Amino acid sequence: MPFSTPMAIAIFFTTWFTVLFAVLPFGVRSQHEAGDLVPGTDPGAPVAPKLWIKAFWTTVLTTLVFAVILIVAHFY
Repeated sequence: MPFSTPMAIAIFFTTWFTVLFAVLPFGVRSQHEAGDLVPGTDPGAPVAPKLWIKAFWTTVLTTLVFAVILIVAHFY
């Protein structure tokens, strides 16, 4: 492995959060778009953010990206 274990964990979690921020907007509908306004909330708030599904797909994508990082680091 081209990295030490703590460094690999740090790279994985940094990549995970970066991918999470890229995945968060997918499939989100605001209360305004859905026509389901809850009094006292912002109209731009999501109706159903589906965070568990996004966390799953973030982990899958991060694993692929991390594998590419390891392969590139191994041959560099």
